Order: sequence, then C-alpha cells, then structure tokens
Amino acid sequence: MKTRPLLSETMAAHGVSRRTFMKYCATLASVMALPPALAPRIAQALERARRPSVIWLSFQECTGCTESITRSHAPTIEEMIFNTISLDYQDTLQAAAGHQAEAARHQAMKENYGKYLVVVEGSIPVANPAYSCFAGRSNLDVLKETAAGAAAIVTVGTCAAYGGIPHAMPNPTGARAVSDIITDKPIINVPGCPPIPVVMTGVLAHFLTFGVPELDDLGRPKAFYGDVIHDRCYRRPFYDKGLFAETFDDEGARAGWCLYKLGCKGPTTHSVCATVKWNGGVSFPIQSGHPCLGCTQPDFWDGGGFYKPLSVPTGDYRALAAGGVGVGAVVGAAGALVGRGVKAEAARKHETVDAHDLEKPS
Repeated sequence: MKTRPLLSETMAAHGVSRRTFMKYCATLASVMALPPALAPRIAQALERARRPSVIWLSFQECTGCTESITRSHAPTIEEMIFNTISLDYQDTLQAAAGHQAEAARHQAMKENYGKYLVVVEGSIPVANPAYSCFAGRSNLDVLKETAAGAAAIVTVGTCAAYGGIPHAMPNPTGARAVSDIITDKPIINVPGCPPIPVVMTGVLAHFLTFGVPELDDLGRPKAFYGDVIHDRCYRRPFYDKGLFAETFDDEGARAGWCLYKLGCKGPTTHSVCATVKWNGGVSFPIQSGHPCLGCTQPDFWDGGGFYKPLSVPTGDYRALAAGGVGVGAVVGAAGALVGRGVKAEAARKHETVDAHDLEKPS
C-alpha cells in the first residue's frame, strides 16, 4: 500500500502555519457543536492522521450536493481536499475522464482496501439499470463493488440518504437509499436538498478525528440533526404568541411573523438551518421569507403539500394566546402528533430491500 503523508507534512508543504491550523481546528469544534477546549484534541488527532482516500460516487442526483460542498466556508472544500482528505475519485471535480477516471477509482480501492471512505450522492435505481449507469455499468453494481472495501459510507443529500425526489411517488426508477442496499458497513446519513456545506465537511472532519459520530434513529449525526428547526428559529416567539402570516404579502409576513400556517415544516424537521444557516452563515429559507420544506426528512416530497400547515389550531388562537394559554401548546401538541405520524409512515416505507426485490420495479 502506498504510504500517504501525515497531515502535518501536507500542511508544511502547502505553507499552512500553525496559527492558521489551530483556527481551522477551533472552527471545526464549533461546527461539530463541541466545546472550544476540544480544538487542541482535534488538532492532535488530525496532525497524526494520514490523509484517507475518499471515493465520491454520483448516482441519480442533480449535482446540487456537490455544488453545495464546493461553497463550504468552514472548512472550505479546498482545505478538506488538500489538507485533510485525498479525494481520489469524484466524476464532477476530477480532471480525468473515461478509462482514466475508472482506473483511478480501482487504484484507490486496491491501495486502500478496508480503509477508504465512500461518499454517495444520489439514489440508486433498481427497477432497470438503464435508468442510470456509467462506464457501461449500473449504479447498483458500482455501489456494491466500491462499498465492499470501504471503512464507512457517508450519504450526502436526501436522495442518497432516503431516496429523495427520485423516490417520490410513483417512483418509476425504483429509486432506493444506500442503506436499503448496503447493510454491512457503517453509514452516516447527511440529508438535505442539498445539505448545508459546513455540515457535510463537518461530518467528514468528525469521522477523521473521532470516527463515526453519534447517530439518531434515521442515521443522522445528532450534532447537526439533534434539534428541530422550530426550536432554534428566530420566528418562534411569534409562534408562541399566536402571530402567523396568513399570506406571503400580508402584514404578518412583512413583520416577520411565523410561517407555520403557510406550510412551514420546521416543527418536524431536524437540522441546524436556523443556527448554522447558508452562504457563510448569512441566511436560511425561513429568514428569507419562505417556509421550511422539510428536506432533511424521509419522503418530504410526498408529505402532503409544501404550503399546507401540519395542523391548524381551532378557535380563536390569538385570543387563547392573549389569555395566557400559549398557542405553542395548542399547535405544538397537534404538530407533535403529526410529526409522530409522519415519522411512523416514513419508517414503514423505509424498509430494507430484500435481495430478490432489487431487480423488481418499486
């Protein structure tokens, strides 16, 4: 096996100072929701680590997840590629093409067998291999071949994590999630349509420094998906007061009131959108005046309408709030019931695929 340089050696070759590196590690600690005191530990772990080989596979997807990660600001994709990982295969970003590209993938698999990390973007069609293939092979075959020697798999985007938009009814391609097919490897799901850039790079950094992070029941890192957006949303006080925008251009919308009645799925959607935000921490959909679509949840596309509320409180909810009974209690209880129902339905649909079913249309 070819010996890869230590990160400290790579940093020296690229002219990265110790001060810059420590700032980088402090940023990683913040992104991973860890105490600042752990920054030196992250630095120590990264300095001693050899750059792992990463093979990035793209299947049924729109390339939105790749577009998102290339806009990461903390850490940047350049830092991840040149200083932390060795991105040996990524058909959108690599210079090689055709036979050279496939040769690079096979070489990385052979030289790093049992130690490389596989990143998957996009769902896998099982109804007919012709729906999505490259190098004359189906997505299903390439996934199984590449995953065989992987240490772990990271799915980026809801398509790879849960089937996503290709899996939406009537699912003509028989789109499946990675976890429906690969069952003998650790899988870290990083859903979103697309995921926040720093969440993707943060998960990669966590894997490199501490291994597989603590995951929730849907395989998502709790550091990034432990809380629902609603609990961290700056519009939450309006929700608790019973102040809702009724249309996108009414007084409430202009005043920044809660978007719950316009279909916001924040109360049932787990993500750090409201705190980490997008575009370098500038904003997120709710801040720009649009309700959350729930894109980090399974089957969000078939959730019953993007602009329909999860539930509607009965009676004069503003009067209830004024009288001391928080509308959050009224709507929240109903929302929790809906959330449990959605989760149960998602769990019912998201079943492991039997090997005999992989060649059948979904």
